Amino acid sequence: MSEQEPTPAELARRDEEEKARKAQEAAEQAQLPYKWTQTIRDVDVTIPVAANLRGRDLDVLLTKTKIRVAVKGQDAVIEGEYPHPVLPDECSWTLESTSHPPGKEIVIHLDKVNKVEWWPHVVVGAPKIDVSKITPESSSLSDLDGETRAMVEKMMYDQRQKEMGGLTSDEQKKRDILRRFQADHPEMDFSNAKIG
Repeated sequence: MSEQEPTPAELARRDEEEKARKAQEAAEQAQLPYKWTQTIRDVDVTIPVAANLRGRDLDVLLTKTKIRVAVKGQDAVIEGEYPHPVLPDECSWTLESTSHPPGKEIVIHLDKVNKVEWWPHVVVGAPKIDVSKITPESSSLSDLDGETRAMVEKMMYDQRQKEMGGLTSDEQKKRDILRRFQADHPEMDFSNAKIG
């Protein structure tokens, strides 16, 4: 059974739903007391604060699973568990002056443990973004460490094979093992053998 092409009305409805979802997501993110961005490897958070604050006025805690940022004696601006762990020794924060608007901001850098996973939010319970709509920045396979590169290359190969109706690398491996076994055991009947 083949899939029918969507009608122009259906495409227009999907487009409107997508615009509404994006607008709601943007509004939710704008309500947060911080701004955040991410790459596949890390997350950066900026929090505007009063211009007269100094580093010693701040209470900043960055652990493998949690974050807490507050001005001492006040409620936390951001506090909670990350959706995924970070590398605490690679995380940092600084207090920087800003010119537009004049003031200061806390700049937090979080290094992800899992370098192949997008975060839907900085802390669990905060409004989520739709990570399925993220278009990764262009990078080359040579930027990746060996293990990650091998995994990505395998995924790309398997995807190309599926698109062409071919075997994935795992299916090919199973077929090769069966062929070797058949060659080593010609006395056995493999006429009803199924690979899957």
